[in-house]
Order: sequence, then C-alpha cells, then structure tokens
Amino acid sequence: MALFAIGFSTGFAQLGFSHEIGVIAGPVAFQSDFGERYNLETNAGNTGIGVGIIHYINFSYRADCSCYTTDTYFNDHFKLRSEISWNTTKLNHFGQWVAADKTSVYADKLRAHSGEATNFDVGMQLEYFPFSIRAFSVQVQSFAPFVSLGAHLTKYYPKVWTTYGDQEITNLENYYDPWYHPYGGTDNEFINVNRGSTWSVVGSIGTRYKLSILSDLMLDLRWQYYFRDNIDGLNHQLESNKANDYLVWLNFGYIYYLD
Repeated sequence: MALFAIGFSTGFAQLGFSHEIGVIAGPVAFQSDFGERYNLETNAGNTGIGVGIIHYINFSYRADCSCYTTDTYFNDHFKLRSEISWNTTKLNHFGQWVAADKTSVYADKLRAHSGEATNFDVGMQLEYFPFSIRAFSVQVQSFAPFVSLGAHLTKYYPKVWTTYGDQEITNLENYYDPWYHPYGGTDNEFINVNRGSTWSVVGSIGTRYKLSILSDLMLDLRWQYYFRDNIDGLNHQLESNKANDYLVWLNFGYIYYLD
C-alpha cells in the first residue's frame, strides 16, 4: 500500500501537478470493547495521541510551468491526500459496571483489566473543497473548509493485561465471566493480542487557514472505522458492545506548498 501510494502520487507528479507536504498531530478517542459504547466517561477516558505525515496532489496548479491548470470543477475543488500515520491509546473500562458503588467480583475483574491499541496507517483520501481552491491560494488569512473520504491499510499492535488474581492473561478466572460464559465457550478467544492488518474507511471534515502564500494551518476531525473488532486485543460478543472498533481523531496540522 505504501509503495502504491508513493507510485500513484509520483504518477500525478509527472503530469505536472503541484505538491504539498505537512505534519499532523492531535488527540484520539478510541471506541472499542473496553468500557461502554456511547458512554461519555468511556469516550473521555480512552483517549490517546496520533501523529502523521501527509502529502497532497494539488490539481489546480502546475509545477512544471508555474501556472494554473485547465479551469475545471475537479481541478478547482479536489485534492488527493496520501498519509502515513501512527496512533496509540491506553484503554480501561469505564461506565456503570465499574462505578465506585460496584463491589462485586465482576466489577473488580473489569477494573483490573487494561489494554493498549497501537496502529500504523498508510492510505489515501480524496478531499473536496466546496469553495474555489484557486481563490483560497491567493488570499492570506482566508479559510477553506473541506470534507474527505478514503481508505487506509492499518497494521495493529494490541496489548492487554490484568492485575487480577495471578495476573496471567491466559487464565479465564481473571476475566469478566460473561465474556466467555455462556457466549464464548471454554477458551479465552475473546482475548487476541496477535498483530495483524485490516482495511479501514476514513472520513473527515475540517478547514484550512491560509497562513501565508506557501503555508496553511489545518484543523481536521476524523472518523476511522476498522473492518475488525480486535484492534484493541479484545473481541467479546456481548450484545451491548460487539461492533467493530473505530476512532475519532482531532488533527492539528501544518502544510507547506512545495511547488
């Protein structure tokens, strides 16, 4: 995927389109089988950080002649974004089942269970700017809102552990019983710390701010949905929380125009 993205961008570069490169960073809220889905405390507690390097193909300007391209709607309203990024989030259980007034063994097991989701991404997105890219490029201190949609290949590196009992990850007695009885069976298939790869769909909404003729600031709110449920190392099948993992990432970025 990385070679494809580089090769794809290089192909466009040979057509004379201009380039932009930037960096992004910001907080990540990871939604997984840890905690309660749609629970505010879970959303606020299971947060981490993400960073990345981004590259754009700008169709509105030609680097080979320092001139504008043919004035078409696509050239003036779309950019192609390639990205390499990394994010990590520490995970714990939040919500009513681990509240301070819960004193059962079940609650103790949940409180003792933690994890970490670490992901490396490579992918592309097509960004749509409803207003003219050409007009924005010459107006310092202006804004350019956008929306985007794309696909990423994600390499995930989950970790899980417990401080309950003998702290052994393979001992079912250390984990929340309803995860494996009667739903799971006799082994701990709900715990899966194997590294793997999966596809994910990425959508975002944001805006650029023209800092200078050759540089922009960017604010980007991303939603990324993975096509697997074990990105966090936990894959229980309770009806209340068995959807695939996803994250919400608020990016702050700086972009520089190379050509």
